[in-house]
Formats: sequence, C-alpha cells, structure tokens
Amino acid sequence: MSLSFRFFILPIFLLIVSYASMAQNATLSGTVFDDNQVPVFGASVVLSKTGKGVMTDEAGAYSFQNLSAGTYKIQVSFIGYRTEVSQTEIRTNQANILNFSLKESTYNLNEVTVTGKSIVQQVKDKAFNVGVIDAKNLHHTSLDLAHALDRTSGIRVRESGGVGSQLDISLNGFRGNQVRFFIDGIPMENFGSAFQLNNIPVGLAERMEVYKGVVPISLGSDALGGAINIITNSYAKNHLDFSYSYGSFNTHRTIVNAIYVSPKSGFTVQANAFQNYSDNNYKMHVDVADINTGEYFRDQTVERFHDNYHNETVIAQLGVVNKPYADRLLIGATLGKNYREIQTGARVTGVFGAWHRKGNIIMPSLKYSKKNLFTKGLDVRLNANYNLGSEQNIDTLNRRYNWFGQFREYPNEGGERSYSLYKYKNNTGIATANFEYNSKDRHKFALSNTLNTFDRKGDDQLNPDNNQYDQPRKNLKNILGFGYTLEQEKYNVSIFAKNYFQQNKFTRRIDDENYGPGYEYVDFINTFSSLGYGSAASYFINDNLQIKASYEKSYRLPESNELFGDVINLQGNIDLKPEHSNNYNLGSSLWVRLNEYNQFNLNASGFYRDAKDFIRPRLNNNQVMLVMDNLGSVTSLGVEGEIRYQHKNSLNIGANVTYQDLRNNTKYEAGQTTESVVYRDRIPNMPYFYGNADATYTLALGPKNRRLSIGYNLLYVHAFYLYWPSRGSDKLDIPEQISHDLTLTYFFNDNLQFTLEARNIADQDLYDNFSLQKPGRSFTGKIRYKVF
Repeated sequence: MSLSFRFFILPIFLLIVSYASMAQNATLSGTVFDDNQVPVFGASVVLSKTGKGVMTDEAGAYSFQNLSAGTYKIQVSFIGYRTEVSQTEIRTNQANILNFSLKESTYNLNEVTVTGKSIVQQVKDKAFNVGVIDAKNLHHTSLDLAHALDRTSGIRVRESGGVGSQLDISLNGFRGNQVRFFIDGIPMENFGSAFQLNNIPVGLAERMEVYKGVVPISLGSDALGGAINIITNSYAKNHLDFSYSYGSFNTHRTIVNAIYVSPKSGFTVQANAFQNYSDNNYKMHVDVADINTGEYFRDQTVERFHDNYHNETVIAQLGVVNKPYADRLLIGATLGKNYREIQTGARVTGVFGAWHRKGNIIMPSLKYSKKNLFTKGLDVRLNANYNLGSEQNIDTLNRRYNWFGQFREYPNEGGERSYSLYKYKNNTGIATANFEYNSKDRHKFALSNTLNTFDRKGDDQLNPDNNQYDQPRKNLKNILGFGYTLEQEKYNVSIFAKNYFQQNKFTRRIDDENYGPGYEYVDFINTFSSLGYGSAASYFINDNLQIKASYEKSYRLPESNELFGDVINLQGNIDLKPEHSNNYNLGSSLWVRLNEYNQFNLNASGFYRDAKDFIRPRLNNNQVMLVMDNLGSVTSLGVEGEIRYQHKNSLNIGANVTYQDLRNNTKYEAGQTTESVVYRDRIPNMPYFYGNADATYTLALGPKNRRLSIGYNLLYVHAFYLYWPSRGSDKLDIPEQISHDLTLTYFFNDNLQFTLEARNIADQDLYDNFSLQKPGRSFTGKIRYKVF
C-alpha cells in the first residue's frame, strides 16, 4: 500500500471510530508560510503519537480531524527550508489553530536545480517538459542569470567575451532567437541591449522555468525550440537586501531589492536596482602582425585593451495588491543605460581600439492580474510595455589596430568599420493578455494573445543627407493561442493551437526605370500567417515515477535585428523566411528516498526536431560580420540526463550530460541539381556533447547558525567544428574545454553572507563563437546583507 493511500484511508477509518465512540472530537489546523509570508504548497506536516501525516494544499493549509485531547508535537518540513517542530496542547470541543513560518535552509545549496518532492508538487500536474531552477540558492554568488542557466542540462550559454558581451543561448540544439525569454511571463524581445540575461544578476530572480521543445500558450511565444521564464522575487511583506561584489578584471556588481507593502491598504512600492562594470582586460592567445613592418608573431599573449563595459538599471513599480478588483495592479518603469567598447568583430582577426556603442532603456509598464474575475475559476493576466530607449553606434576614428595595441591612422574621414554616429530608436511595444477558466471538474480552458510592434527610426550626424536612414523598418507580430487541459490525480493532458502572424514593411533600392523616373527606394510589404498546434501529456506510474511526452508544430518569426541588422556584428537579411519545426519530446523522472537522510533524483529525456527553413548565422561575404540565413532542412536528435544525490541538509551532488546530433538535411542547395557536399554534415559551430557536475558541502561552524558552504562546479564541452566538416582543411575545430569553479560562502547569520569565488581555476582557454576567447582564471569576493 502506498504512503499516500495510507494518508488517505487512515483519517477515514479514525473518523468512523470516533463517531462510534464519541470520544474524539478535537481538530487541529493551520497554514504554513515561508519567511516572506507566502503559503508553502506541498510541505509535510506530521503529528506525533498518531502517526498521521498530511501535505499542505495550494493555500498552504493543513488539517487534522478527530483528535483526542492532549499534548502533541507537530513537525513541519519542506525541501529547501529548515524543519520546524512545535509542541501544542489540543483541547476538545474547539478548533485548535497553529500556523508555521519556515525559514530557508542555507544548508541546501544545490547550485542550480532543485529536486525532490518540492518541485514535483509544483510541476507534476504540468504535462510540459519543464525544469525549474531555484535562483534563491544562488543569491550568495556573483552569477548573472545567463551563467546560472549554463549549469543546466540541455542549455549552453555562449558569449563573445567577458561581462556584457554578445550572448547566445542554445537549448537542445536550438539557439539565439529560436529560444524565447520572459520576465514574469512578459516577452523580453523589446528590452534592448541595456537589459540582457548576462547583465542581470541572479539575485533579481526567485526561480527560472525552462520549457524544452514545447511552450505553453500562456507565454504567447513563437519559440522554435523552447522558452525560459524568469520569475522575479515577490515579497508579501516589507523587504530590503543588497549585495556588492568585486573581482578580477576590475569587475564590480551591485544589486538592491526593496519593497514596501501596507498590510491595511494593500499599497505597495517595489524597486530593484543593479549595476555591472568591468574592464574585461583579460589575456588572450592570438597571432599578431606588426602594424608597421608586417612581421608576423605566432601565439602571442596579449591583453584586451578596448573592452570596457558598464550598465546601470532601475526597475520601479507602485500600485496595490490583494484588492477585490485586483490581486495585483502595478504601474512602473524600467530605466537603464549601458556603454560597451567593441574589441573584436565576428572573428578574432578583427581588432578595434575606438569603436563603441551606447544604449538605454526607458520602458513604462502596466501589470494587472486577478483570480476569479467576475466568476469563480476565471483568472486574468494583462501586461503592456513600450521601450522608448535608443542605441547609438560611434565609429569616427579612421584607424587600423592590431592586438599589440598599435594602430595606423589615416588622414581622410572614416571609421574602423563604418564611419558612423548612427543613433536609432527601435520603438518596440508588447501587449499580452491571458485568460484561463478552471472548472470544478478539473477542466481548464485558456486563451492568450501577444502583440509585438517594431518601428526603427534613426539618423547619422556624419551622414545627414543619407536618405537610407529615412526608409521604413517596421514589423508587427501577433500570436493568438487557445488551449485545453484535463488534470487528474495520476495524469494530465493538454492540447493547444497557435496562430502566427507577421507583417514587415521595408524598402529596397531599385535602379530600374520601370518604377518611374527618380525612384531610388521602393516600399515593400510582406506578410506571413500560419497555424501551429501541439499536445502534451504526463502520467505518474506511481508516486515516485513520472513519464512525459509532448509534440508541437512550432513556428519562429524572424526578429527585427535579423531582418534589419544590429549595426555591430550582425548584417540584416530582409529575405529571411520564418522557420518551423516538428518537435517531439519524451522524458521520465524518478525520485528515490532511501531513508530520511538520503535521496536521489534521476531525470532522462530524448528529443527530436525536424526543422525547415532553419535560421542560422554564417559569415557574410567579406567574412567580417554575421548574417542570418535559411537552411532548407535541419534535424536534431538528442538525449540528456541528470542525476542528483542529497544527504541530509549538508551534501548535495549532481551531474548532467547532453548529446545532440544536429544534421544538415538539405540535399540540394538553391539553384543546384547535384547533391550538396555538406548534406548530412553536422551543423558547424554548435557544441554537440557537453555537461556539468557540481557538489556542495555545508558544515556548522558555531553558534547562531553560522555555517561554511563549499561548492564546486565543472563544465565540459567536447571539441566541435567551426566550419562544415566536409570542407576538408577549412573545418578548423574548436578544442575540448574543461572549466573548474570553486565557491566558498560563510554565513555569519541568516542575514549576512560572505562569498569567495574562483572561476576557471585551471586557467584554460575557453571559446564559444568563431574562436573568440573568453576570460581565463578569475577571482571574486561578495558580501550580501538582508536588512529584513
């Protein structure tokens, strides 16, 4: 007989006995909260003497019925929190109420993925292949959101350099814009360069949800291969904490989280502020030619000399919570700016010494949510924002640099690449609406709509008469979705459909007299509309073993920067077609609890992607910029697995591995009748075998809950090709990479923490994109203080 069945049958049996004897009629009930007064779902509540145990419901409530009078001990436990034990006197003929407030357990410092029943209770009814990363367990580190994700199975974070560099995240082989990102369910597509995952500290997030292959309609996305939803910190009471870190390459990071909530009126003010600064002056190994003599020096160790980056961001919101007309109604604004010096082009052979760019974000926003609006079971969520920020490209010195920092200056006007002061606004807006109706018999109906607008406008002071900048660059996207879910005790099933629509407005320069005299630019409009659909199902074979399967016919519409370029290293391609894919996923999860001190969690999944018009980057014709291009057909077949072991609250060990086989399935290239030489080749410049391992050990060091946590993380990436393998000597592989990180955190008390980090401690050469080298060994110190 399963444990859950015992918990179900025992209260019924005792109830019958109590009515027969009329000797037991006391009750005990209450609510379990976390230290932010948020109800805890799935906590275990055990009552001494009786052997009874229950789990808290979604409201954090528990209840015991038909108890005898007497003194009892009640134990409450939940993974990630300290176990609480309380003694109470239970009296007959009255309701006895006892509430609990759990504090986070800093012993349980799983570096990324929280496993065990706590996550099962939150996601077991979801049929989607979704993993949850508990960011709270990483708040003591100096990681940003991107590098926290990099420790998760199936995900590879790829950067062109150090802090603030261009970022690309792949998920099960799909990368870049094929993977969508959200902040509290709001798309991040219009946030600009001042608000990216690798410049947002992990302390801003509470958790991250990773959807692999199939994305629910509630996210309103045109993701081809998955989505990542960042859930920010939410506090139900006043809160203030801040942290500061300093590290190698003169790197500074600061974050402040503050909230005020009036318990009477529900008025709330929230503010999050953070900054990043780095010189990024790390060492590189490159070949260099003297700028004056042309003498060639192989394998030189040089220091990056033009890669300074900094950004500052404030997110402020005010409004009301927990009102009859709104669970949350907030108006706010995100304000930020960034400065970035550009050291290299798309390849390490391109060196710059003055070219830089600036950007800012000025984004007002509105958030509204209400459960049981007008009728019980109808939940509504509305969000809107509009980015008024700008970007500027500054390239005004006509020089040519090498890696020694030498330069040759030319007397005529010009720039290192484009001679530009081009400043532009993308004028991007997003509005989302989600409606969900939950019936009493566990049927759910959902409707969502996401509208994206883009209108780039700009000018160049150095080229005021260049009418190219006056030409329209506009697009509009709309994704409408409908879904149905049936949730039962052992299984749940979802089906959904999405309608994708896009309209692009642009001009081409036409030198054809058929368009009329004087015509130089001609306006064009193209539109796309198609229907996607999918389904997902999960089934619990028993309390500890779950299987999942899902499928989606997905579309991904080209982004504005892919169509019109980003004015740095990405050239626009207005001829890009939407890509689409048939995505299949199959997975299982097993939880094994050996005893109260030892538990295992194992996850394994397989996936298959069959994509058409696959959008991927390639070098442009002169090999200095990237351009996005369609590849007729690409297939991806892969597996991933993860295992984790936890002993008490002191030792946590885990490892994950991913293998993905992306193949070019395009047999004939455009305009060709002979089989392509790269047909069935592995897609180049894409890691196909990689993994992580981590271990954390925490030991007590004295009174007042003082502790020392020692953490280790290993990153492994197998060697992969930079170019098509069948091109022979031109393929140039990127070597195998292994990186080791160490983290030591001293918890002076629950509010004060000190952390020392060492990354890439073996000082290995690490590469991601086109052999652009990333930072070597680095050290960081951090202090974090929670006021209340």
